[in-house]
Amino acid sequence: MLEWILANGYALFVVLLLFGLTIFVHELGHFLVARWCGLTVDTFAIGFGPAIWKRTINGVEYKIGILPFGGYVALPQMDPAGERPDSEAKSRELPPVTPGRKILVALAGVTCNMILAIAIAYVVYWGGQSYAPPEGRVVLGYVEPDSEAYAAGVRIGDTIEAVNGKPVGTWDAFIMEVALSDAPTLTVQHADGQRAELSLARREFMGASFIPGVAPMNYCYVLRARPGSSAEAAGLKNGDRILQIDGIEVFSREHLIDIVNARGGVTVPIIIERAGARLELAVTPAYDEALGRALIGIEFNTLDVKKPWAQIKAHATLIFRLLKALTTPREAKAAAGAVGGPVAILSMFWLYVQGSFIMALWFTCLLNVNLAVLNLLPIPVLDGGHIMLSIWEWITRRPASYRVVSIIWNGSAILLIALFSVLTWRDIDRFFLRRPSASAPAEQPVSTNAVPADAVGP
Repeated sequence: MLEWILANGYALFVVLLLFGLTIFVHELGHFLVARWCGLTVDTFAIGFGPAIWKRTINGVEYKIGILPFGGYVALPQMDPAGERPDSEAKSRELPPVTPGRKILVALAGVTCNMILAIAIAYVVYWGGQSYAPPEGRVVLGYVEPDSEAYAAGVRIGDTIEAVNGKPVGTWDAFIMEVALSDAPTLTVQHADGQRAELSLARREFMGASFIPGVAPMNYCYVLRARPGSSAEAAGLKNGDRILQIDGIEVFSREHLIDIVNARGGVTVPIIIERAGARLELAVTPAYDEALGRALIGIEFNTLDVKKPWAQIKAHATLIFRLLKALTTPREAKAAAGAVGGPVAILSMFWLYVQGSFIMALWFTCLLNVNLAVLNLLPIPVLDGGHIMLSIWEWITRRPASYRVVSIIWNGSAILLIALFSVLTWRDIDRFFLRRPSASAPAEQPVSTNAVPADAVGP
């Protein structure tokens, strides 16, 4: 055990640091705003279970629990059953707190998580440029074979130079010019150097305008080679960037999936970049009956180096999409199966740290946005539950019945603990007990440890 800790000390330190920072910032928000609002604070805790460290300063007990899966700030005046005659707040004769101050305290945690997420998004944007194609050219990473663009002659690797004569140097600029044009005409430079003027129809979806069937270039970084897969046998590792396969330059993750699918059962050369050096390996795609396509058994690292606010939007969209799926009958079962707990979060943290510190920061940003959104759900025990009770008190000008609140709160706590236990066991089974087959698609946790759908590779 000691040998393993020494060998993996850096990764372990980074995982605990970033995961702990996420929890600490959330609880610090509650703590600071509670003190600012004049509330009594009994405990500031990071982690649960027996304390491995604790100290009392100015009447506040600070402690670190042995289980690093959360934290709490003990505020007796925020206790939902605080109106009960024998409650701690009543017995200590603590002054009541106005609903407005309770709402501020409840919102403080998620606000601090969002502030941290935004700060990290800027760091990822500034420091993660090497993980994405350089700006200045709009190179197409994928063109759907059945699209109008493909029929017009647009191909993977082509460069879009202008829209209606206006030069575009980024994908965002391309999207903007398309949106501002009723009939966009694209100046496209093909891979052979020839240029063409193409008029393509655009599509409207949820207020956005775009050219269907085309996607930008992206780099293919390996997050993990699944155990028993041909990728593992070939020696592919976390952090490798796939440059070519079977002599074909790879322009996107989608492109790689198509190339692999067309070479099932055939051993082909694959060129990767590892630690700045180019290596040539050999891999054999294997056909997967369930998916109906050939795979080599890798998962992609989808590090997002978009502009900071675009990162935040993408992370938030992901968790809202999951919540929608959980409430949609035909999608609920699959969505529930994809939800992961604390063990899954730490496991995904571990994978990203193995890639690079920037990858770990990207995942931390994603986690903070997810945590903020989930905590605002109007569920008892969560911050959203406190907010709903405070709004009720504000409207009715009296606290909700402590008997009703106690029943709802205790029932919700039991359900959440049960859910926490089920997810933890399932995570342990998924990540440590079961050995996935070479071709089986990986089960990707999606909730607070969300990984985009395209993280599952060929």
